[in-house]
Amino acid sequence: MSHIEESIALDVPVTTAYNQWTQFEDFPHFMDGVERVDQVTDTSTHWVTKIAGVEREFDADITEQVPDERVAWTSRNGPKQAGVVTFHRLDDTHSKVMLQLEYAPEVFTEAVGDAMGIVRRKAKGDLERFKTFIESRGAETGAWRGQV
Repeated sequence: MSHIEESIALDVPVTTAYNQWTQFEDFPHFMDGVERVDQVTDTSTHWVTKIAGVEREFDADITEQVPDERVAWTSRNGPKQAGVVTFHRLDDTHSKVMLQLEYAPEVFTEAVGDAMGIVRRKAKGDLERFKTFIESRGAETGAWRGQV
């Protein structure tokens, strides 16, 4: 398994950052290679990705969700991965988002890409696009404040 940790400071309050992150169906707006995310239930999502011309579908379960603090998940099938995004209040108008991801490359080309740091750069780019997305809007597109 490979481990990635990335973080980014945001010019929005922690609640705004958290609320936007709970809008899984908006992930294609800032996650490279994510074609679609369907929220099946409060704790289940279905993903369609297309990376380097390879399309995959898989399901993931939200294993923990605490408003303004964290969202954790694990894949149920397909690419083996698990992770957590934590949200940190810096002050009333600034926050920090930290991503921790564990994943297992499935094929040789994924292992090579991992060794070359491609997945780490992709995660960093996704966080930078999230920053641009939420800061340019100034407000979240929705919110789910439930706890898992």
